[in-house]
Amino acid sequence: MALSIKDDDADRLARELAMTTGESLTTAIRKALAERLKRIPPLNQGRSLADELNEIAERCAARLNDDLRTPDEIIGYDIRGGT
Repeated sequence: MALSIKDDDADRLARELAMTTGESLTTAIRKALAERLKRIPPLNQGRSLADELNEIAERCAARLNDDLRTPDEIIGYDIRGGT
């Protein structure tokens, strides 16, 4: 499978790493990517995006119940529609 690097800086860095380590370009890139993946935490740490979004929705919905005023009272409208 081919990897096409179209960014000049990325290409330069990959080649510099390969030359510095004496590895092939492929090996240098593979090792660099593997090392970076070990250092960063997993994106969702085992939870699905749907689970995370549901949790956010539940927190937001719970906050909406804190204010018992009607929408008109919140906006400030009186019985005639004015403020």
